[in-house]
Amino acid sequence: MREYLMAVGDTSPGPDVQRWDKLAHQAVRNLHEPSPAIFWADLLSTATSGYALLLVAMRGRFDMVVTLLAWLAGALTLYRALCFMHEIAHLRPGSVPGFETAWNVLIGAPLLMPSFVYTPGVHQNHHTLSTYGTSQDPEYLPFASSHVMTTVFAIHSVLIPLALVVRFVLLGPLALLVPRLHRVLVERASALAMHPNFVRTATPGLLRRAYWWQAYIMALWAGVMVLAVQGALPWRVFAFWYATMAIVSVVNVLRTLGAHHYEGDGASMDRAAQLLDSIETPGAWWTEVWAPVGLRYHALHHYFPGIPYHHLPEAHRRLVAVLPADATFRRTFSPSLPNSLRRLLATGWARSRAGH
Repeated sequence: MREYLMAVGDTSPGPDVQRWDKLAHQAVRNLHEPSPAIFWADLLSTATSGYALLLVAMRGRFDMVVTLLAWLAGALTLYRALCFMHEIAHLRPGSVPGFETAWNVLIGAPLLMPSFVYTPGVHQNHHTLSTYGTSQDPEYLPFASSHVMTTVFAIHSVLIPLALVVRFVLLGPLALLVPRLHRVLVERASALAMHPNFVRTATPGLLRRAYWWQAYIMALWAGVMVLAVQGALPWRVFAFWYATMAIVSVVNVLRTLGAHHYEGDGASMDRAAQLLDSIETPGAWWTEVWAPVGLRYHALHHYFPGIPYHHLPEAHRRLVAVLPADATFRRTFSPSLPNSLRRLLATGWARSRAGH
């Protein structure tokens, strides 16, 4: 643990940020255009394979080992599909026509994670210099100040599917009939946020968008329940849904904890500090399992948030080639998720003992 404590604090912005910015921008200048063909092929193949694997597991026609492997593979595949929500938040309007709608129909609504819980006005605050790391950043908490906070946050992930059911299956339909409740849910229970005090601005456009997607979710889930009542679907489909979403939530929370150092004190940060507070985990091919759709290149994403996921590996290679070893960007690298989590827990443990 000592080596991680010694690394804490080596996050001071260096003068190379401005010095190498121009070169970095030149290196990736032609990597900002998304490919609709890649987006569509990836989404459709991922969604199809994910649901097919879960169907194999749910039907239970194989032995226990095959069933468990199919379920786990299906859950991780749908986790990958769900991570396209992050790309949706950064896509320019019209750059991949129809993609967000299709994603919501295939993934967002069935998994009770429609895209309006992430954009607009949620994820964008995580990138803005004036709000990153502050109370207005819904995706940031000072985990580096307490190992207990980090541990509790990780454990609570298994309850996230229950919260989604309460929000979208129980309260959501009622909110369609009670406008005041609908507004409250949009403001306080419709953001993929870790900060408990985050409140969204319920614009007319957001209220309307949330209303219609809630109506679609209600119709979809009501249809599944009717099929279960009629015996066309086994009731265990709901248990499989919860178990799948629990796996998705646990993996996503661990990935989130490994995406930043979370050493902010609540004040806004400049660009260099935000970059150094972010973590790049290029890793080997298996890194894609827990950080799919470009999420392992998280520091690079904060450096150039407009680069689509399928260009991030090439952007990473180019920046490594042109930037020196002591460049700020290259100081964000971590060898693995366990390494990042150990450092976060060690920092929190040390600061808790110091009374910070």
